[in-house]
Amino acid sequence: MTTLSAQTLGSLDPRVAVPSYDRAAVRPGIVHFGVGAFHRSHEAMFVDRLLAAGAGEWGIVGVGTLASDAAMRDALSAQDELYTLVTTAPDGVVEARVVGSIIRYLLAPEQPDAVLAALRDPATRIVSLTITEGGYGINDATGEFEPRDAATLADLDGLAGGAAPQSALGFVVAGLRERRDAGAVPFTVMSCDNIQGNGHVARAAVLAFAERVEPSLAEWIASAVGFPNSMVDRITPVTTDASRQRVADEFGIEDRWPVLSESFVQWVLEDSFTAGRPAFEEVGVQVVSDVEPYELMKLRLLNASHQAMSYLGLLSGAEYVHEVCRDQLFADFLLGYMHDEARPTLAPVPGVDLDEYSAELMRRFGSEAIKDTLMRQIVDGSDRIPKFLLPVVRAQLASGGEIDRSVLVLAAWSRFLEGVADDGSALSPVDKRLDELRVAVAGEADAPGSFLDYAPVFGDLGSNARLRTAFVEARALLAARGARGALEALAAH
Repeated sequence: MTTLSAQTLGSLDPRVAVPSYDRAAVRPGIVHFGVGAFHRSHEAMFVDRLLAAGAGEWGIVGVGTLASDAAMRDALSAQDELYTLVTTAPDGVVEARVVGSIIRYLLAPEQPDAVLAALRDPATRIVSLTITEGGYGINDATGEFEPRDAATLADLDGLAGGAAPQSALGFVVAGLRERRDAGAVPFTVMSCDNIQGNGHVARAAVLAFAERVEPSLAEWIASAVGFPNSMVDRITPVTTDASRQRVADEFGIEDRWPVLSESFVQWVLEDSFTAGRPAFEEVGVQVVSDVEPYELMKLRLLNASHQAMSYLGLLSGAEYVHEVCRDQLFADFLLGYMHDEARPTLAPVPGVDLDEYSAELMRRFGSEAIKDTLMRQIVDGSDRIPKFLLPVVRAQLASGGEIDRSVLVLAAWSRFLEGVADDGSALSPVDKRLDELRVAVAGEADAPGSFLDYAPVFGDLGSNARLRTAFVEARALLAARGARGALEALAAH
């Protein structure tokens, strides 16, 4: 067994690719907030390719903003910021590489001055974010900036008085203020979160935050800072002890925090940068002028399908994605959703055959090697449903198109929130709005359809008579026949 570090790279299993560049010579050019599994399987991997191609000025400084991020800091620092990325293709082919693009990791609660120094440094030309859908504080229904987390709320008061930031948005705004005050070129703010118009969302959040701190700063950011949109895709489950053991067993590497993901990877990125960018297009990124067609394709086909399979799957007693996607009843349901409900809402996507894209999704979903859990895909469903599924519902209602499958998913979500599977076993939803959601779903007992009146998720959508009638019928069907029975009834219909 070999403990991963810079000194042991030469003694690793020859099947494991290692950095071919001199990491000591790499200079930081990107500061990234949110160094989780997805970032390390995606952006950090692409930057690793850039460094291997000679773009040595684009190393990553990772930042954790939560006290709990100390675990990631400790794991990476013990390994010289290196980690193992293991990918598995649907046909079972496994590849492993050690990624070296993260050259420093800062824990913001303990090192706020160091984070601000990194943001102030003119060498930092991109600040990227994977802070989850809810991290931007934008109300899905209204589009207004309404942060709920304590750190962001504290920063809205503290930054005006000179206090050190605590939140990702607080650091971004504080860093941009220092760049402005120094007369320096601002960095680009690059969101890598699964949100429609993620660049627009990041811009709205940063501007609204800055407006509350200093209106003239917001004006400067609006005129000087780029916020490119992007579409990101790679299924990446959370790292578990079983993941660590697999890396040890298959490759002889003792890695405190490896990443396991599927082999498929895609990044479509808008070419809108303030202070230059690396040649992303040379390492597999699709750099385009308009991300929206690709973005809507992914959000409404892949991400919405995650929601579609998960609530029904969990109610039926399944645990893993591959379980439901290898079940013909579920597979037919998902393909029907894609073809009859999601795809009619999409414009043509340049260079993409949507039939093949949908088929490829089912191959990816069915890969047992990934062992992605249904529960992972629906954490904070109240953030995900409005971004992934409700745009399909709105568009189909407007056009008179089919909504039966989407409505069954909404009904299954409401049943899932009640915490009981079809066999009577307990389910444990995880959602920042869980208390409010449970109050909303409890109202169904006396007023069927009232769950749709929960405005933070549905806005005014619940007033649509067609949707409301279909939702009430779908809930009744799930109560009477369970998830599998409801799918069978829908298929027969």
